[in-house]
Amino acid sequence: MKPILILLTGILLLLPAAATAQKKGDTGTRTVQGVVTDPGDTPVANAVVKLENMKTQAIRSYITKEDGSYKFFELSTENDYKVHADFQGASSPSKTISSFDSRRDVVLNLKLNKK
Repeated sequence: MKPILILLTGILLLLPAAATAQKKGDTGTRTVQGVVTDPGDTPVANAVVKLENMKTQAIRSYITKEDGSYKFFELSTENDYKVHADFQGASSPSKTISSFDSRRDVVLNLKLNKK
C-alpha cells in the first residue's frame, strides 16, 4: 500500500509542472512565411520555395503568389527546417529554422542570387 501512495503523491506533484510546461493554447506548431525577391529586390511570382524537415527529410513545396509571398503552416516546433527558393535557374541561399528558436511566427525573406 505504501509504494502506491508514494507513486500517487509523486504524480500529483508533477501535474502542475506539466501544466505550466505547455501554455494554454500552445499547439507546438509554428508558421514560416516570407517573400521571395530577385537581386533587384522585386518580388518574384511563381518561385518554388522548398521547406525540408531536417529530422524526417520530408520536403514541402510552395509556389509564390503574385506578390512573391509564401507561407507554411503547422510546422512542429521540435524539428529543424531548411528553406530555400528556386526560380528559372536562380536560387536563394538556404536558411535554417532551429528547434531552439521559440518564435511561433517566423518571417524568412529569400533573395535569389544572379544566374
